[in-house]
Amino acid sequence: MRDDLEHAQDGGPAASDSALPGKRDIFYESTDGLRLYAADYGPEDAALTVLCMHGLTRNHKDFEPLIRQLDLPCRFVAVDVRGRGLSDRDPNRAYSPDVYVGDMVTLLNKLETSKVSLIGTSMGGLMAMIMSQAMKDRIQGIVLNDVGPAVNPAGVKRIAGYTSGVRSFPDWQAAADAIQSSQHTAFPDFTGTDWIAFARQTCRETDTGQVEFDYDPAITENMDVSGPVWKINFMMWRLFGRMKHIPLLTLRGEHSDILTSSTANRMCRRHKNCRLVTVPNRGHAPMLSEPEAVSAISDFLASQIEANPTAPGSQPSHQATTAAGP
Repeated sequence: MRDDLEHAQDGGPAASDSALPGKRDIFYESTDGLRLYAADYGPEDAALTVLCMHGLTRNHKDFEPLIRQLDLPCRFVAVDVRGRGLSDRDPNRAYSPDVYVGDMVTLLNKLETSKVSLIGTSMGGLMAMIMSQAMKDRIQGIVLNDVGPAVNPAGVKRIAGYTSGVRSFPDWQAAADAIQSSQHTAFPDFTGTDWIAFARQTCRETDTGQVEFDYDPAITENMDVSGPVWKINFMMWRLFGRMKHIPLLTLRGEHSDILTSSTANRMCRRHKNCRLVTVPNRGHAPMLSEPEAVSAISDFLASQIEANPTAPGSQPSHQATTAAGP
């Protein structure tokens, strides 16, 4: 496996599935030899590079509806964290936030990105908080989507419950029905079409025609829902306290069972450069395509560009190669 980046042209396996023009596929190697994937949108010399990191069982496709609606001179890089989507499954099952953050540092180093803003949903938001210290001089701003330094145990148990259920379905409608049964309280206004779209973002079709969730079942093995959470929350609040130099936008689903309203308000009391936006009629986690989310993120990223008008988001990638296929 090559140690440099591979950029696949439009029409590659992943690019052909996207309605977004100009999408490029990035494959890169982790420090432990996995082939990992990220989707790259927008000009490589844009004023701002935005790294988008998804939730526990999700993938890069979650961010395409948001990117489609943002009219900003930004480069968006949306990852498939190891074990998800087009990234390799890890035979050693090294599925933990510190490992994921190491992969993100590897990606940004290979992209030669000097400054970056982060958008993180749920698990991706926890990664963003850790990255704020691991690479503090490179982070311009952070968007946290329905996550904070304290996570509600009831919500974690709910997630652990549905991720341990049935994984394979005979067709897309069956997959959509299963997702709706576990997620309907978070998205009460979704139509049948919305649930099918949700399934297509979450699942993949196998060679046998079955539809299955597009992640390694082992990613949930490190979720401890029985032990005390106060130690983790204490450490995360200490970490959050060191983020005061970084502009922060916090989005919270109105009915979230992961980020409580009291935690969200406490975050903004402790962080003077924090804006809190509640996304109505949503639980965990907002899709980011909601008007309130799009408007808030657009304003936030525009402020990042204005604060650094002459600083490019990235430098030309060294030794990057163009691949004709996967």
